[in-house]
Amino acid sequence: MENEAIDLRLLRTFSPLDGLKKENLLALARKTAMKDMPAGRVLFKEGDTDKRTYYLARGQLELRTGDKTVAVIRSGSPEARSPLAPGLPRRYSARTLTDIEYLAIDSDLLDVLITWDQTGSYEVEELSQGQGGHGDDWMTVLLQTKAFHRIPPANLQAIFMRMQRMNYKAGDTIIKQGDEGDFFYAVTAGRCAVTRETPLNRDGIRLAELGPGDTFGEEALISESKRNATVRMITDGTLMRLNKADFNTLLNEPMLQWVNFEEALSLIKTQQAKWLDVRLPSEFETFHLPDATNIPLYFIRLKMKQLDPNTRYIVVCDTGRRSSAAAFILNERGYDACVLRGGLSSVPNARPTGR
Repeated sequence: MENEAIDLRLLRTFSPLDGLKKENLLALARKTAMKDMPAGRVLFKEGDTDKRTYYLARGQLELRTGDKTVAVIRSGSPEARSPLAPGLPRRYSARTLTDIEYLAIDSDLLDVLITWDQTGSYEVEELSQGQGGHGDDWMTVLLQTKAFHRIPPANLQAIFMRMQRMNYKAGDTIIKQGDEGDFFYAVTAGRCAVTRETPLNRDGIRLAELGPGDTFGEEALISESKRNATVRMITDGTLMRLNKADFNTLLNEPMLQWVNFEEALSLIKTQQAKWLDVRLPSEFETFHLPDATNIPLYFIRLKMKQLDPNTRYIVVCDTGRRSSAAAFILNERGYDACVLRGGLSSVPNARPTGR
């Protein structure tokens, strides 16, 4: 089945996809594959570390540990609304009992889109006014790139506010080999070529061709060195750029305190801290830590007054991305918040359901 054939109504039957805004769900649909597998096959194995999020769309499968069946999942059931055996490495194997159809989603992309969807502290119109009124298409393009998956979510809004839209014609030179590094670039429309001049080839050897979603220019900024290649437009196009100072400031993770699960558990047991879970309610209901408080990330500004400013909070989500954003917001407003490193994926013996 082709990606374009995936029905948004189907995606909305799964959690937390049902909480995504339409534009982000469309972006996810374009990057998501519907696949099939016959009965008696293994979808994934216990111990696997592949960063894919799986949903069962049709059929039945079982979750196993060793030779023991721990759960049978049927499509359309409440259990099938949630990802299959989330967390890495996989705590269970999945074996098909019937022919099945399933979704395989890039976990990093899903996490970024959920995080951006929930931050809610800006208006797209406000951001796009300074970019020529082109709406949020360029933001959606960048959010789907691997480079932007590494950016701390608390910095995303500031980055997008400070990026400059630059329109270029075919043949224009964006950066030139040997020049000082001044900007980091992201391609949002058009294509460009990367070439490197050598003593034996003064015209330059083509190293790569870049298109929407590709980024370049960071190496010289990070290493404080000269540009090591030339980038020219092949077609007319649009790039977003971020200056060196903002790149160095905003692409470094905010000053957050991280704790591992053992450290966090010690703080909880000695009543020095409390769990704060910032996932969606549907995720929280599937599994949560004992006595955790649930305030979804998109509500954190509205409901933070429910929190005790004299209590230390260990903020958790599934991976640490959303919780780092929430902790930044809380710390900025005088609360004492730290982040569980690795999120709930780091919690030993977490079960696939909270029941």
